Amino acid sequence: MAAPKDERIAVPIDDPNADTEWNDILRKHGVIPEKPPSPTPLIEEAILEGRRLAHENRLEGKDLDELDALEDLEDENFLEQYRQQRVQELANLTKKAVHGTVYPISKPDFVHEVTDASKNGPVLVNLTSGLGTNVESRVLTELWRRAAREYGEIKFCEIRGDMAIEGYPDRNCPTILVYDKGDIVKQIVTLMTMGGVRVGMEEIEALLVEIGAVRDNDMRILKRRKAKEDVEEERREHGGIRSSRATVEEDDDDWD
Repeated sequence: MAAPKDERIAVPIDDPNADTEWNDILRKHGVIPEKPPSPTPLIEEAILEGRRLAHENRLEGKDLDELDALEDLEDENFLEQYRQQRVQELANLTKKAVHGTVYPISKPDFVHEVTDASKNGPVLVNLTSGLGTNVESRVLTELWRRAAREYGEIKFCEIRGDMAIEGYPDRNCPTILVYDKGDIVKQIVTLMTMGGVRVGMEEIEALLVEIGAVRDNDMRILKRRKAKEDVEEERREHGGIRSSRATVEEDDDDWD
């Protein structure tokens, strides 16, 4: 008589993730894998940590006037600590703001004004268009002036593209060149990757953070970020009509 063949017994399994006595027996004998730990405690811990950090950083990005307005709501010592921190940050920015304007340069000046100057910190160059019809170039030129005023510790230069590089095509303008430690470290041809003609200071600031010219928690960046959040909150509250108009008016002011 032939020996019976080994046959696999089909064990009934309903829901392997269910907390049942039958599943506990199957897990004990290795029929089904152990149930993975519940993510709920980790999620709750992450939420609590997020709330803690939000509370600790609730004064980040606020200027001196905004801090003064919180005198009745915040602990006096804690508020004074932040106030002194803001005063020190403003003093440091003022001390480092040795530029504050866009430097128009010529080709013979390029090495001295850009390459050599970048050994002391990042230098950003805007290769502008020679045609008044290049809207992107006009937009970046205006943003360049604004960035130079707000970030006076960083050197911003500009030169016509075809004057910097013979035969440089106007279709490649504007072009942003970033020099640091005597070398070119980044090049952006046109504003396509930065939002086109809708580019704003947020994109310029993101570039400054990327190249290490400013920190992501710089008070100027935090203040602009909070202003945007306030506008978005107002848009949600008023259905997007009033705040959208205000945003358009602010954009128009840049061209005045």
